[in-house]
Amino acid sequence: MQTHKIAGKVMESLDAFHGSRPAIDAQNVLIVRGMSGKKFDDEMVVVLSDLLKTIGAQEIDIFSNDGGDIIGIMDERIRANVPIQSETDISGIHMMKDSLEAMGCDVDYNLGILDDSGIFIVSWRDKSGIGPRFVEVVVAALE
Repeated sequence: MQTHKIAGKVMESLDAFHGSRPAIDAQNVLIVRGMSGKKFDDEMVVVLSDLLKTIGAQEIDIFSNDGGDIIGIMDERIRANVPIQSETDISGIHMMKDSLEAMGCDVDYNLGILDDSGIFIVSWRDKSGIGPRFVEVVVAALE
């Protein structure tokens, strides 16, 4: 499956593949969570941008019209598998970041598209630098 291949490349590149677990594994959406002990030389936002380029994905501005459309489709795919009470709201991603930062975490995320799949990657860790870096990737079929 395309979703598994893409998620595998992302998790492997971030050294978060070993011990990673799917949160949702459905026909048209895959969410995988893992932890990375890897130390990155660059800022995480740069690492995520370079990662999308490395796997051949096009980086999409998450707050653009295209970004909103992709997030909307991903949300539909997730909602088809998990009951969620709230409405789709692109600002929810920013609220997630604010919430993690309020808990003392550095947070970065990126959105991309590869072939007919949307890719959303989020990574966070304690600002102290102690402990692992958490990684979550959502890969969803867009068609």
